Amino acid sequence: MRSLIAVLCCAFAAALPQGAGAQTDIRAILADTSRPQEHRDSDAARKPAEVLAFLGIGSGARVADLMTGSGYWTRLLVPLVGPTGRVYAGNNAFYKGYYGETFDALLKEPKFANVVRIDGQVDALPLPKDASLDAALMVLAYHDLLLGTEDRAAMNRAIFAALKPGGVFVVIDHAAAAGAPTSSAESLHRIDEAVVVREITAAGFRADGSATFLRNTADNHTASVFDASVQGKTDRFVLKFVKPR
Repeated sequence: MRSLIAVLCCAFAAALPQGAGAQTDIRAILADTSRPQEHRDSDAARKPAEVLAFLGIGSGARVADLMTGSGYWTRLLVPLVGPTGRVYAGNNAFYKGYYGETFDALLKEPKFANVVRIDGQVDALPLPKDASLDAALMVLAYHDLLLGTEDRAAMNRAIFAALKPGGVFVVIDHAAAAGAPTSSAESLHRIDEAVVVREITAAGFRADGSATFLRNTADNHTASVFDASVQGKTDRFVLKFVKPR
């Protein structure tokens, strides 16, 4: 496993643009002892080196961490993009109820002073209006949007508008069985990836591939993601969408 991560990290660093002040060695970012222990303990299951390599951003990038939660990804993205980049991050009211205090504490740390907070309904997020984002990321949250009344179509259009031509939107979520009803989002906290593809491409995005590093064929998609049998090791899809040039 260590050798695999080392190869991924080296390839990741080599592929990224270099800039003063950015830390493109993901191993060093992950090893930062200032990261909360619970975040570091979850790295093996989240596979952040692989996710960030798939996202494909580096120094100077402008990226949105959507439905940020406690800030796991924001903590990694800020040193990755460096002082010349920018991270936009925030939660809707539902997530803020769970993670608001933790995210407040993160933003009080000096190293995260430049994070642009974008709390609010996902269909009215204060994203940049100048099509300047290089990437957007939403991890294990898209299914939760099916539980409320926020307009996902409006959200996807807003993300599309905020991205540069060629910009990417990466979505990771717990997989439901193919063809599963959207009610799986409430009963199992899962979503059929075909639903995500259909909704996001309807906003103008082009599907641009997927990754298998979070797949688990032993997960038969019938248990809640909080069930002890699959918690932390669900079958998860990783999808990339691109705004056409």
